[in-house]
Amino acid sequence: MDLDIQCEEISPSRWAELLSTMKSCKTIRLDDCNLSRSNCEDLCSVISTNPSLTELKLNNNELGDAGIECLCKGLLMPSCSLQTLWLQNCNLTSASCETLCSVLSAQPSLTDLHIGGNKLGTAGLKVLCQGMMNPNCKLQKLQLEYCELTADTVEALNPALQSKPTLKELQLSNNTLGDTAVKQLCRGLVEASCNLELLHLENCGITSDSCREISALLSNKSSLVDLSVGDNKIGDSGMALLCQGLMHPNCKIQKLWLWDCDLTSASCKDLSRLISTKETLKEISLQDNNLRDSGMEMLCEALKDPRCKLQELWVRECGLTTACCKAISSALSMNKHLKILYMGENKLGDAGAELICEGLLHPNCNLQFLCLGNCDLTAASCATFATIMTTKQSLTELDLSYNPLNDEGVRKLCEAVRNPSCYVQHLILYDIYWSSEVHEEMRALEESKPEVKIIS
Repeated sequence: MDLDIQCEEISPSRWAELLSTMKSCKTIRLDDCNLSRSNCEDLCSVISTNPSLTELKLNNNELGDAGIECLCKGLLMPSCSLQTLWLQNCNLTSASCETLCSVLSAQPSLTDLHIGGNKLGTAGLKVLCQGMMNPNCKLQKLQLEYCELTADTVEALNPALQSKPTLKELQLSNNTLGDTAVKQLCRGLVEASCNLELLHLENCGITSDSCREISALLSNKSSLVDLSVGDNKIGDSGMALLCQGLMHPNCKIQKLWLWDCDLTSASCKDLSRLISTKETLKEISLQDNNLRDSGMEMLCEALKDPRCKLQELWVRECGLTTACCKAISSALSMNKHLKILYMGENKLGDAGAELICEGLLHPNCNLQFLCLGNCDLTAASCATFATIMTTKQSLTELDLSYNPLNDEGVRKLCEAVRNPSCYVQHLILYDIYWSSEVHEEMRALEESKPEVKIIS
């Protein structure tokens, strides 16, 4: 039995009712419910008396250090079997780390700890690392995003990571680590015995200077399948270094996020080689990089390679125009594996959309989700999209948000939804103007076809 409540102001009487339910729950999720220290006292009792409870999620509640101290009394009980604890954005400071350190040292059942969005600081993390180094600690997943960590953190973190063969996921995004610390971290992870699967270092002040060490980590840790270094100024020179590790036979990368990394079309030659030959690669995000049409055309050649197994591609806001859409269409007509394509925030226009739809209609194309939000589309392209919606069986989600489709275009899309042959289940139309008449027509349509969700 699970309890899942989000964004609800819980009254005292309602809380009393929920407490009796919690005593038999396996999972309790109470995100953004305005909980406080007094609630933590009750939850402490639930944790200590419900041995079947394995996951507790309390994100976005003002629990504070005093609340966590109460909560952890329950976590320290021998009867506690909790495996996953979420405390993101709970107004914790370094003071909470003493308590959490005790839990890590004493509770081997706890494998997943999510404490991002709290001002733990380097001092707090150093205390937490002491708990991680205890042999009783069997931590597998550690999330520390937005924790005000600095370069000094890694000096304490590396010994803890090297002592933890169980560790599989480490998230350090949105902390001001810098190149020196990231290089030190990567060297430590190469030496560590853990089979790290996920490493997130978004917005950590990384430049091309760190990329040789990240590359070495990729070529040495075949377990690493998910790497995110988005929102760092890596540049084309850094990308070239990363690709050396990514192309190594030992590297088994599956998910690679490189959004807003100051990449240009110059990186697309290496990226194309990666996409076409790295058969483990399933998802890549290149959004918010200035790849332009020439870069996209190179990527499309890679998508046509029979060895390419990519399933999800993000090229949102990459400076693309109608000029690259013929290449995209050709790639869609030849690639059987691509399922999800994000192309929003590019000036493709109606002519570009027409070309893309030609590729979509090819029998080889198995695309399930297409995002063309804010792509300078008008009502003129909606007849083609209506055809796609009623003929392309694989396409179940279509996002045309932020385009001036107006009444004429929206009506054409609604006609497609009304058609018994419509395969699209989610039609996303954020921030599109239509009249009150069309609004009423859409409401009637939603009532008559509740299986199709028009999200606006």
